[in-house]
Amino acid sequence: MKTDNNPSSSPLPSPQPWGKLILFPVPIGADDLACSLPPQNAALLASCRTFIVEELRSARRFLKKAAYPYPIDSTVFLELNEHTSHEAIGGYLDAIERGENIGLLSEAGLPCVADPGAMITKVAQRRGIEVVPLVGPSSLMLALMASGFNGQNFAFVGYLPVDKSKRSAAIRHLEERLRREHQTQLFIEAPYRNNQLLEALCTTLNPQTMICVACDLTLPTQQIRSLTSGKWKTERAKIDLHKRNTVFLIGE
Repeated sequence: MKTDNNPSSSPLPSPQPWGKLILFPVPIGADDLACSLPPQNAALLASCRTFIVEELRSARRFLKKAAYPYPIDSTVFLELNEHTSHEAIGGYLDAIERGENIGLLSEAGLPCVADPGAMITKVAQRRGIEVVPLVGPSSLMLALMASGFNGQNFAFVGYLPVDKSKRSAAIRHLEERLRREHQTQLFIEAPYRNNQLLEALCTTLNPQTMICVACDLTLPTQQIRSLTSGKWKTERAKIDLHKRNTVFLIGE
């Protein structure tokens, strides 16, 4: 029998399957990871030797607490924060096309939600890379769950303006949306300006508009209270929000 030894007739090797971009939530306060992260997340961490991170120190600390099985010093960290340009992240996902998984870590909470990780996830989607979101803590959703406000129609609007007049105008606009659309409004502030924001809400909103203050979520010091604006005028002196991570909501 004649055998064809022409190499060109040999079957081509199958292309190496791509890896995945895995979005790992990070605890927003609790020291015990078991309180806020399912065990399968830790197992998936072991599939990644490269991580895209918002803040290097917090990422290294998280991996140590999560019993990451590889030496931290031999792990590759690529920083992605509000100062990172789109040009700088051009090669961040190249290893995925070589079959490697890459993990994305927020500094706290869910990646890509009020988080710069959305930049790299957008790139991944455009390149046809599989994105795997994992279950974990979200301060926004925890606050909404506990507020008693409308959870069917809500909006997260980020930070309000620092300028007092612009901030007051923004608060009035959010109250109008609440009344017109019955839409719960969520927002945050730099922790050292929390007390000033609560005061601005109390002095700007209608006395009957509801305000929820949710601070130190998942920590032993957690406080979540929903009161009318008028009631908060007297109660706000009893709660110090200075340098405490806080979510604010206005609702019905």
